[in-house]
Amino acid sequence: MRCTVFGTGYLGATHAACMAELGHDVLGVDIDPGKVAKLSAGEVPFYEPGLAEVLRRNIEAGRLQFTTSYVEAAAFADLHFLGVGTPQKKGEYGADLRHVHSVIDTLAPLLDRPAVIVGKSTVPVGTAAELGARARVLAPAGDAVEVAWNPEFLREGFAVEDTLHPDRMVLGVDRDRPGSAETQLRQLYAPLLAEDIPFLVTDLATAELVKVSANAFLATKISFINAISEVCEATGADVTQLADALGYDARIGRRFLNAGLGFGGGCLPKDIRAFMARAGELGANQALHFLREVDSINMRRRTRMVELAAQVCGGSLLGANVAVLGAAFKPESDDVRDSPALNVAGMMQLHGAVVSVYDPKALDNSRRLFPTLNYATSVADACENADAVLVLTEWAEFAALKPDDLAGVVRARVMVDGRNCLDAQQWRNAGWVYRGLGRG
Repeated sequence: MRCTVFGTGYLGATHAACMAELGHDVLGVDIDPGKVAKLSAGEVPFYEPGLAEVLRRNIEAGRLQFTTSYVEAAAFADLHFLGVGTPQKKGEYGADLRHVHSVIDTLAPLLDRPAVIVGKSTVPVGTAAELGARARVLAPAGDAVEVAWNPEFLREGFAVEDTLHPDRMVLGVDRDRPGSAETQLRQLYAPLLAEDIPFLVTDLATAELVKVSANAFLATKISFINAISEVCEATGADVTQLADALGYDARIGRRFLNAGLGFGGGCLPKDIRAFMARAGELGANQALHFLREVDSINMRRRTRMVELAAQVCGGSLLGANVAVLGAAFKPESDDVRDSPALNVAGMMQLHGAVVSVYDPKALDNSRRLFPTLNYATSVADACENADAVLVLTEWAEFAALKPDDLAGVVRARVMVDGRNCLDAQQWRNAGWVYRGLGRG
């Protein structure tokens, strides 16, 4: 099959490359000539394990191309994916849909034959129906243009795997306007459906709500265990053992019950806020009022980490040398959007600490966002003469650290485990002061 993918950021580039990997002819479209040039040369402008190899393989095979031309895209295919960003509006909770509207406003007037536009971006419920009406008014093909919604469920660091081997696929279609979206998507995803991956066909609103509901649930689970960790700190209990015990209950499960610094990135924080904003617009704001506390608990972890760092440095961060291991919001990513690690590093600097940050992949992005911080080239470099070492992103490299690795480098043997990924007893037995969130 032939298809286009509008937007070549994290979502769009991954989807385009993976659809080509399935054997289809794909044209990625972006208004940024620099991004198009990089991708055309086989360079991924962000870090995602395995994606560069998939990208280059399919460019070389002639199945994957990139362009800035909407005219070329409209002529290339009749199946168009929409994968542009929907960031949080400045000063508001709601999602900024300017990029989504721009694609429809530019593409639709070029559609002079039947076409299917399939949204993958995370949008407020009701957006797909609005875009469908808008596209049909603008397109010469009129009612022959169909808008469907096929939300993504990608985890950064596992995006290729999640695209080629998803745990489920959801397609929302306009029940009032039967079209060919389901038939075309079943054909496009035939290799995946052959693996018996569940394929759920819903109405448009349900498909839009699936993604934000999934993110809201995950955020709630993370904030739940972090709220419990505050009680653990007050009582001397160990939140990691408590989470292990809870995890044996099949109704609860152990995943996403890791207490620590909390969530960040370009999805969960802005998605739950946009969900709250949309619920308010629909008159259902009380239904999602609990998400305000979920957000509050999450943000409170960051200030708690700064307080904990000050405690282990003798009550004040003024003049303290602090090593921060981790800058990306999660491991296997270079994404620093709303990164708890960088946020904490910046706050500690404002409290007078000399902060040295190291991350295996996110240093360049970190420098652009927080240019005043000091950046190290290795763990040892960051920890040199440190009064405290903080693990704030659970990269495997950091989780594998042993006390002897740093004993001859630091000034004070103080470890603050912001992700509860280290063996507390091992560090304490080696003579280190070890502190973890929610671990007594």
